[in-house]
Amino acid sequence: RKHSMSEQTPAQPAPAGAGAAEATQPIFNIEKIYLKDMSLECPGAPKVFLQAETPQVEVNIHTTANIVEPGALYEVVLTATVTAKLPTTTVFLVEVAQAGLFHIRNLAPQDLDAVLGILCPQTLQPYAREAVSSAIAKAGFPPVVLHHMDFNQVYQQAIQQQQAQATGAPAPTVN
Repeated sequence: RKHSMSEQTPAQPAPAGAGAAEATQPIFNIEKIYLKDMSLECPGAPKVFLQAETPQVEVNIHTTANIVEPGALYEVVLTATVTAKLPTTTVFLVEVAQAGLFHIRNLAPQDLDAVLGILCPQTLQPYAREAVSSAIAKAGFPPVVLHHMDFNQVYQQAIQQQQAQATGAPAPTVN
């Protein structure tokens, strides 16, 4: 026999107008966080393990957002690509697509864009960091730790670039 505990409380009448307020209340919930894709290549193995030279490491991160159910469910994918190179060979290449399924409702379009471009990637970044570090360590190399990324700044730069393209003006550069 299975036993379960539940707490029951008597139903209380909702205050007048509460249903309408709840219907327009912004909602943000994480439904699922998952590894969508991962690849690891070590084209120079085993010879790269004998190299004394320190490889040059390059990290690229980008995000995409997809509508799963309009006005309710969105998939955001943060893709991190880490490449380590020596002058004559690629030491390793790791690509991780860390994804999340987010329930988001009752936001103005510009607020929805900001949540998809800032909050969702910030939520996914620690998971991508762990996946990248773990994959590189399992390949026999010292782990590479993805540094914190300011997705708010990235989002603002993207907005400025879009505005500059729309007006034909040169995009501002950020140092």
